[in-house]
Amino acid sequence: MIIEGVTRAAFDELVEIETSEGDRRLGRVLEVGMGKAVVQVFEGTSGLATRGVKARFSGRTLEIPVSPDVLGRIFDGLGRPIDGLPALIGEKKLDVNGAPINPAMRDYPEDFIQTGVSVIDGMLTLVRGQKLPIFSGSGLPHDLLAAQVARQATVLGKEEEFAVVFAAIGVQHDTAEFFRRSLEGSGAMRRSVLFLNLADNPAIERIVTPRVALTAAEYMAFDLDMHVLVILTDMTNYAEALREISAAREEVPGRKGYPGYLYTDLATIYERAGRIKGRKGSITQLPILTMPSDDITHPISDLTGYITEGQIVLGRELHRKGIYPPVNVLMSLSRLMKDGIGEGKTRSDHSGVSNQLYDAYSRAQELRALAEIIGKSSLSPVDLKYLTFGDLFERRFLSQGFAENRDIETTLNMAWEVLSVLPEQELTKIRREHIERYHRAEQR
Repeated sequence: MIIEGVTRAAFDELVEIETSEGDRRLGRVLEVGMGKAVVQVFEGTSGLATRGVKARFSGRTLEIPVSPDVLGRIFDGLGRPIDGLPALIGEKKLDVNGAPINPAMRDYPEDFIQTGVSVIDGMLTLVRGQKLPIFSGSGLPHDLLAAQVARQATVLGKEEEFAVVFAAIGVQHDTAEFFRRSLEGSGAMRRSVLFLNLADNPAIERIVTPRVALTAAEYMAFDLDMHVLVILTDMTNYAEALREISAAREEVPGRKGYPGYLYTDLATIYERAGRIKGRKGSITQLPILTMPSDDITHPISDLTGYITEGQIVLGRELHRKGIYPPVNVLMSLSRLMKDGIGEGKTRSDHSGVSNQLYDAYSRAQELRALAEIIGKSSLSPVDLKYLTFGDLFERRFLSQGFAENRDIETTLNMAWEVLSVLPEQELTKIRREHIERYHRAEQR
């Protein structure tokens, strides 16, 4: 809506709109100038008349109340309760835009988070304070993987509080219901907070949802000293809403019509993860985005890769084989993995085993392509063992049930079981003492 006669208004300012019937709605200032203000109404403009509508500029940005009682609650994309319980009585109100962390006060991420998913824990380790996105595609089971991680994630070896903040951005009703049932059915809801923005909600609400969720996460992490895992799905819906609002402002478009400040805008969300020196709490982010046409060079995935510390890429070919989770490990990486594994964190053989799995699976993929050209009969006995390894790796190590929670010991032992099909001289990435301790034990 466009409001005339505005003399004092600021960009992003919160606006309270009152209809002639006395109903109240919230909006945000998109544009100001020449005595007019363009206001995006969160609840939509349906039913608003041209006369009898009042607008009050609050002089502040959107704030939400926070308290320890936020755990176990379900909110909409603006932070309003939708679980049938009373509104939250907050200890204080926080600006949803957050406060930037001083780079000099950031602590380096180096504590292992166990997700219970073997391919992530064993080869793409998630570290406390990290930003590790999941790149997916339409129809791939990223929602299942997100729900499984939210249900199973924990920090090992420390008696510290762990919480999950789950923000669903522009999802369908059945998807939102699935996330709610998954957390409630497993008992994980008592340590979780859900923010649900549905597909039929206004686009402006999608811009606010991740910021509201991260504001609640920052309160729990830096006021209550909790370790918080924030799962944001789907960031593609967020970027689409940003493009829609940018077009409404008549801004000059960038690549594929997205605003030129898409990188900066995504960074304002992703960079709210991390640890602060002298604080026990931390925020770890697991954003999920669906790549249009499975294009990893699309602006959303491309820019996300620049800002974050690695990526988990889901593959359609593995999905067609019936493998869950269908993680394409050769296109995935965790840049902070080396700092979160090893003696005293996971196990001393973790790094070598992970490197060997990458090396062996890469060779297995090459030999699969070669066998299609010259046939298996032309391959050497060692090459055939690599083909056997590739199949066993996908069916035994990579694949696991949605309700299956594997600890890191089980994951690493399973990796050794898969590697045991290879001759000992092929294990060039693993230290000798680890081969003698684990590989020979598997062969026995």
